[in-house]
Amino acid sequence: MLLVSDSPLELCALDAEHVAAVLEDCVDQLAVLGSIITVPENTISSGSLNEIAKLLNSQKQLEGRYEELVTSDRPSNELANVKQNMKSSAQALVRNVKLNPLATENLIKLQQDREYLQLLASECLEEVSQEGSFEGLIRATVEEREKKNKLQETILREEDARKNVRSLQRQLLELKRSKEVEMQSRNEMIAHLKDQLQETRAKTTMERKYIEKECQVQKVMKNKKCNMTEADLQAELENLQIQMEEETKVNKETEMWVKKHHDQLQEKVEYWMDKYEKEVDQKSEELSTLKGTKANILLKLQELTLKFQEYDEVVTEDRAQKERAQKAAEKAQLEIKSATKIQAWWKGVMVRKGLGPYAKKKGKKGKG
Repeated sequence: MLLVSDSPLELCALDAEHVAAVLEDCVDQLAVLGSIITVPENTISSGSLNEIAKLLNSQKQLEGRYEELVTSDRPSNELANVKQNMKSSAQALVRNVKLNPLATENLIKLQQDREYLQLLASECLEEVSQEGSFEGLIRATVEEREKKNKLQETILREEDARKNVRSLQRQLLELKRSKEVEMQSRNEMIAHLKDQLQETRAKTTMERKYIEKECQVQKVMKNKKCNMTEADLQAELENLQIQMEEETKVNKETEMWVKKHHDQLQEKVEYWMDKYEKEVDQKSEELSTLKGTKANILLKLQELTLKFQEYDEVVTEDRAQKERAQKAAEKAQLEIKSATKIQAWWKGVMVRKGLGPYAKKKGKKGKG
């Protein structure tokens, strides 16, 4: 009986022998392929390249199918068929390579891949023969996939970088064009400004000469005007001095008159102050007399107020008594009137109903 291991990566003895035989055959074919392939100097046509590419894709598909069959529990007949197809595909590839030699770079790359694949198949053959597993092959496959993914990422990054470089080159070209246009416009502006500067300088020179002459004329005119103004001011100064002397004389006379008038006013002030003091004393005495009279009047007013309050209380009490007597009389009169009405009503009731003395007398019955 054949022993099967529990690990999914370990093969039973029979499968290990089959795989080892296939790997050994593969190593031999790769060695033969290495001795056959040479690096010629001529190139290859596009049709031959397409045929070789198809054979390589078919070889990769067969290898993938072979890996699936090795890792799964499939019948050995299918495994043998796949192995035979791989062998036929390799032979067809060798024939195409012989008939249509590749370019130097592609053959070098093919030779390197063949050497790597031969080394990997040899290691896998040794591992299958000794340990009955193919973990090394799986690790190598994973590593190659990772390398391929990294290479693909590098290619994508390189393409993005190329796109960015193209975009930056376009932007640089546009910027260069815009800067050239801007530089041309600035040069034109500089030339225009230079022309304006020359015109301004010429205009400024003419204006400066004109202003210098005008300033000289104005200076002469101002000197004449200042001389005339100085003469006028000198005459005005003499007139002001004469007026000042007259004002000084008038001021002295006015001062004497004011001093005399001040003395008179001082005498009047003294007179009015004496009169004021006398009248104040007189009015103070009158005020004292009025205060005493006011006190007497206030005492009389208090007495009269007390009498008025007493009289007012008496009058108020008398008025209240009269009102009470009037209300009592009105009440008695109302009671008498009410009693009369009640009596009349009761009398009417007695008469209508024949009560009391108003009862109807019964007649005597006749004799029978």
